[in-house]
Amino acid sequence: MRRWIVLSLLFGSVASPASAQEAESLRRELGELRRQLDTMKDTYQKAIDTLTERLKRIESAPQPATAAPTLAAPTPPLALQAPQAPAQTPSTPLDLARPRQPFSLYERRGPGSLLFDIGIVSDLVANLTQDNVDKADAGTFFGRENRAFPREVEINLYGRIDPYAQGTVRFEFAEEFEDGARATEAHLAEAYFSLLSLPYGFKLSLGQQPVRFGLLSHLHREALPQTDTPNVLLRFLGEEQLRETGGELSWVPPLPFYLEALAGVFTGDNETAFGRGSLKAPLVNGRLRTFFELGDLGAIQLGVSRATGETAARLRQTLAGYDVKYKLTPEAWRHPLLTLGSEGLWSRRRVEELEDVDGDGEVEGFRHTRDRFGWYAYGEVQPWKRWAGGVRYDSTQLLELPGREWAIQPYVTFMLSDFLRFRLGYKHTERDRREPFTANDATARTVDELFFQATFFLGAHAPHPF
Repeated sequence: MRRWIVLSLLFGSVASPASAQEAESLRRELGELRRQLDTMKDTYQKAIDTLTERLKRIESAPQPATAAPTLAAPTPPLALQAPQAPAQTPSTPLDLARPRQPFSLYERRGPGSLLFDIGIVSDLVANLTQDNVDKADAGTFFGRENRAFPREVEINLYGRIDPYAQGTVRFEFAEEFEDGARATEAHLAEAYFSLLSLPYGFKLSLGQQPVRFGLLSHLHREALPQTDTPNVLLRFLGEEQLRETGGELSWVPPLPFYLEALAGVFTGDNETAFGRGSLKAPLVNGRLRTFFELGDLGAIQLGVSRATGETAARLRQTLAGYDVKYKLTPEAWRHPLLTLGSEGLWSRRRVEELEDVDGDGEVEGFRHTRDRFGWYAYGEVQPWKRWAGGVRYDSTQLLELPGREWAIQPYVTFMLSDFLRFRLGYKHTERDRREPFTANDATARTVDELFFQATFFLGAHAPHPF
């Protein structure tokens, strides 16, 4: 028993100093932590006091008088957006003449950022049709029947030149059929700039640009609602449509509703419709476009266009057209449920023909006026975000020769995303005569075609109008 008492006293004498040392160490750590917290508190308080003093000095300083910024007239409506009423223009001549800056973010690009956007669009098309149509080169895509080909590959460069103007440059690569041969050609499709800060709400575009005639002719091919160009546009304006060099002046007046008026003067290089190619007898284009919101019933756009110029034979050619487009977008939807569109074109063309008028065997040339008309209409439904389907009907007279053709085309579109799209369509065309759809001892009065289209976008891509 005595032995256990001795051992207990011995261990107690050893443990007591150890506990005392540990307690002292903890006291020192707590004291150090308190000093660190006090130091941090002082640092934060000094920072808060400094910021408070700077804010008081800024608020107490007198503010310089600045004029309210003048807004440029609104640009045409973007996709699925209604145009807004234009801002009021300044009241004094001095204010009207002063340049305005429509780009408030022009100076906010980071170091190393480009001052323009780059985008690439690839539009690939494949089609199948009958052997006689292939042999006669008389399908929708002349000379490219029963082929898969790049219809259009675009390299787009566009952006702000300075706070007052923007520029667009577009290079195009496509498979063309000319003189019986197919080849992939590259050319400069567009190169123009637009002044957006002119007085009274005007906008001026100069350079090689699409002529805004009608509803679809000025759109790039990948932006068409169907795979192919409507027949009346193809017959009256050709496959390239109106891509001209010149100037266009547009105006959005300060009205309680949206109205855009434009006029353009161009060289008239389009061989199908005009072809004179001279500013001494220029292509002059004019267009009026308006837009109305119908509340829960959607929105509608109406337009009329007129273009006049001379053909390569120095004879007058005049085109006039109407267009209408309607969209129904239910509340909280990000895409339209229903889209309807239609366009009609009249052509009045002076032509010179050779004819034996007196029956004496001597052929004489005489001039007369030839009137032609064509139209199309389409409807599209998009009940889901990725799927859409529709149908288009075409009816048009031929521009050069007597005759007419009509066609119907159902189609379905699948959009994997905003940057990748697939489209499948079928087109049935009937013509009332063989000419001019005969070549290589084949005729193509009735044409059945199956289209497949794949389109993808890389980089930036500007939205298209309503």
